[in-house]
Amino acid sequence: MTVPTDYISTEQAGSLPGLMIERIRRSPDKRAYRHYDPVTASWLETTWAEMGGHVARWQTALKNEGLVSGDRVGIMLRNCREWVMLEQAALGLGMVVVPLYTNDRAENVAYIIQDAGIKLLLIEGQECWEQIRSAREEFTPVKTILSLDRLDANEERRLTHVDDWLPEHGDTLHTPDIYNQQLATIVYTSGTTGKPKGVMLSHGNILWNAYAGVHSITVQPDDVFLSFLPLSHMFERTVGHYIPILAGAEVAYARSIPELAEDLRTIRPTVLITVPRIFERVYNKIQAGLEEKSPLARKLFMAAVETGWQRFEIQQRRAAWSARQLLWPVLNALVGKKVMGRLGGRLRFSISGGAPLSVDIAKTFIGLGLPISQGYGLTETSPIISTNKLESNDPASVGEPLRDVEVKLGEDDELLVRSPGVMLGYWNNEEATAAIIDKDGWLHTGDKARIVDNHIYITGRIKEIIVLANGEKVPPADIEMAIANDPLFDQVMVLGEGKPYLSAIVVLNPDTWPKLAASLGLDSTAPEALTDRRTLDAVLEQIAAQMGEFPGYAKIIKVTLSFDPWTVDDGLITPTLKLRRKQIMERFADAIEAMYSGH
Repeated sequence: MTVPTDYISTEQAGSLPGLMIERIRRSPDKRAYRHYDPVTASWLETTWAEMGGHVARWQTALKNEGLVSGDRVGIMLRNCREWVMLEQAALGLGMVVVPLYTNDRAENVAYIIQDAGIKLLLIEGQECWEQIRSAREEFTPVKTILSLDRLDANEERRLTHVDDWLPEHGDTLHTPDIYNQQLATIVYTSGTTGKPKGVMLSHGNILWNAYAGVHSITVQPDDVFLSFLPLSHMFERTVGHYIPILAGAEVAYARSIPELAEDLRTIRPTVLITVPRIFERVYNKIQAGLEEKSPLARKLFMAAVETGWQRFEIQQRRAAWSARQLLWPVLNALVGKKVMGRLGGRLRFSISGGAPLSVDIAKTFIGLGLPISQGYGLTETSPIISTNKLESNDPASVGEPLRDVEVKLGEDDELLVRSPGVMLGYWNNEEATAAIIDKDGWLHTGDKARIVDNHIYITGRIKEIIVLANGEKVPPADIEMAIANDPLFDQVMVLGEGKPYLSAIVVLNPDTWPKLAASLGLDSTAPEALTDRRTLDAVLEQIAAQMGEFPGYAKIIKVTLSFDPWTVDDGLITPTLKLRRKQIMERFADAIEAMYSGH
């Protein structure tokens, strides 16, 4: 793999703010960021040099605030330039950045503020303030709350508008005096159980991870990233924020998830950092659309996917060329390019992480011409552990370990990792640190795996295995992912620990459910339709159709249906969209009891 010569190495950067300063020095007039301005209804550009000027203003304001090296500052913003400005300004002064999810609950925000001792908090505006104001009395460490928008909040003396806080001009951008293992950020894991833990990552942890990442998948200086995953998640922060700085690539900030489709067509990115849920939504829309098409159109689509997948397998040297490939240019023009056009038409590749990606969905998009590289990592490892290289890509795997990453299998086939990206530890929690990192420096991931030809295959979670009453073991996440491939289902949780059979709680897709209800002669808006025997039988039949690859004992026997999506606000999923299984079971306790009545 040819590596571009303009990459900034870990040694050249020295620290995270040093990375930005070196990029400004190398590419001062090159476009660095794009953002949408609702006032002018247009996309505005920022060069690297202009970003440096903004960061300098924020640094001056932080110094005027009396904050010093080691102080913690919190950022509770959507992805935007101001996120970068405060982050880079604080890091350059030796401060520690604590990102918070914009959709997190007030009590979680209060806990993180207290635990980390955050002295300055940056929020977006009224909506965010209304979300967290109920817990403001618990924000005791906070001296200043900054808002990008002017707020109606006279009761909070600590609240000030950014424009009133920033000086008109900044000092010279501060050259950082930061050592490699100095604490850079505390990232709180959303956690499916218990209180979130603060992961301590150093400048060296993250710099190493970004530099190792571009030696697995090449990023070019002319690449354009469309950023929409939250920067509070280390996947987006390392891959979608630091890597573009390292490579000199451009980042455009998407307006919102509902406007993502339009932004894709406008920005026309070349690289997309995403999570499986986005691909699942697009896939389900495609499948729903195909149902309205003629049989010929459906056959044409499948032929394009199958021929494109075969083409991919030939490129990967896992299949021999066949005459069918002569059809690819025509099928690509009729099908592939049209679908890729909805994604902007310029994507070189997409990196999927954060959760397992269904192989069937990966095959569909790869078959249509979009190379998808599935990766794997943890917040505790800065975060990337492995990724599929474009030239050695097996969508069923999470790829090969990054350079300098050691992996091995421990007890119960648990994946153990040792690398320069392993965290410093958990903030204020030595006991939890000792439980995950052993005396030899191996981090215990909690994931079961197998390793074949240097590719890692995740086979389940150590603690998320359902053991049925007959002793058979079932991986719920794999089944949930398979069921969710059907456009009828939005969210799924599988149960059955200690029970004679599996059951599922399913949230129906509001766009596809009415069609099924109509076919059954039911009113889709009536709550009783969810418990009608005809509905339950039809749903179980569709679930069974998705589970052909699972053994017989993994069959879903009973199901509970719901219209109401599980959200962060109601505490049923984490900000990274992971299921809070305990809370969901508590919410549906009566329904679960009914599904196992008599057993």
